[in-house]
Amino acid sequence: MSSQPLKPFSSVRQRGFSLIELMIVLVILGLIAGIVGPQALKYLGRGKSQSAKVQIENISAALDMYRLEVGNYPTSSEGLKSLVSSPSGARGWNGPYLKKGSVPVDPWNNEYQYKRPGTSGQPYDLVSLGADGAAGGEGDDADISLWAK
Repeated sequence: MSSQPLKPFSSVRQRGFSLIELMIVLVILGLIAGIVGPQALKYLGRGKSQSAKVQIENISAALDMYRLEVGNYPTSSEGLKSLVSSPSGARGWNGPYLKKGSVPVDPWNNEYQYKRPGTSGQPYDLVSLGADGAAGGEGDDADISLWAK
């Protein structure tokens, strides 16, 4: 067996990252997260608004079916719960009109606001109050309605 002499410690080349290289990588990752993060949150908010719009359209279709069978839309006091359980005195009710058997909440876990008669000559108002849960607002906080353009 031949033995090779050991190299002195100073001549051994060590591999790895220096502290400067690690700091540069962390700064680059921080910059990427700072740019991508807000954009991802904006798309998430837009997705919730779109989901609320689709739910409102589905509830509106259920309200139309209710009207066809009962003869009128539910009153404000009967509310959307009349789509899942028969209100007293509703002749022709053949529900439930919503598939899951319960009235859905909006993507922000707030109840949809239903009022009959509606404003601007509409038969009813059906509104999600947006992320803030209060009337009005802009962006994610804006109200979402069937009749809004």
